[in-house]
Amino acid sequence: MKHDHVAPAGNVLRILSCNILAGASVQRYHEYFTRSWGAVLPGKYKLGNLDGLARSIAKFDVVGLQEADAGSIRSGFLNQTRYLAETSGLPYWSHQPNRKLSSVAHTANGLISRAAPSEVLDYPLPGRIGGRGVLLARYGQGHDGLVVAVAHLSLGVQSRQRQLDFIAELLQDHPNAVLMGDFNSPPDSAELRRLFAHTTLAPPADPRPTFPSWRPQRAIDHILVSSNLAVERMWTLPAAFSDHLPIAAEIRVPVTAWQAAA
Repeated sequence: MKHDHVAPAGNVLRILSCNILAGASVQRYHEYFTRSWGAVLPGKYKLGNLDGLARSIAKFDVVGLQEADAGSIRSGFLNQTRYLAETSGLPYWSHQPNRKLSSVAHTANGLISRAAPSEVLDYPLPGRIGGRGVLLARYGQGHDGLVVAVAHLSLGVQSRQRQLDFIAELLQDHPNAVLMGDFNSPPDSAELRRLFAHTTLAPPADPRPTFPSWRPQRAIDHILVSSNLAVERMWTLPAAFSDHLPIAAEIRVPVTAWQAAA
């Protein structure tokens, strides 16, 4: 039996996706209300959460973050993507600031990795309410290159459908693609079935519930891969750093992509 601390062999990338709730921790529904101050104020416990997550991140090659704070009052003006990269020891990071609420909160998608991608692009996503985006990174070149996309989708079904249609266009010409993030939608939803029909991305063979973190019942955080790639295994991290469990996967990729990313 393989354990998390055992390094995978060959051309296998270890990938992690997590919604970090700007460093806040919610472990019961009532804490959304009793600890609501955490949405707008910094706190030492947030740094403790980030430090714990950084120790887990250090074991991975590519990490996608959602709901990271880009530097505002609620994070003590800390860029959380950069902090997690530096604390975990992974040398490369990039982020995509999206929704900014004055100086109180500045939400971002983040990418942390062991190696620098050859290209990073960010795109705003369509939707009834703005402030969503997808961050796209390329590792390696040509047919054997790997594209990794990080996204946080809307709560509304119609907005999610438009966003997934947009992402499908971005990924349709990439034979080796990974799409990860908080989709706010289970894999059997109509909008995700449409994504699978218009791309080579495949539904997860064994969807893992990630929300709420203290009693996971809904599989709404995903790591999706194209049919050219092979998921060796997928699991959730048991530690609850936010109200979502982080989801992890070991994915077999072309050797050139593995050399570029790992």
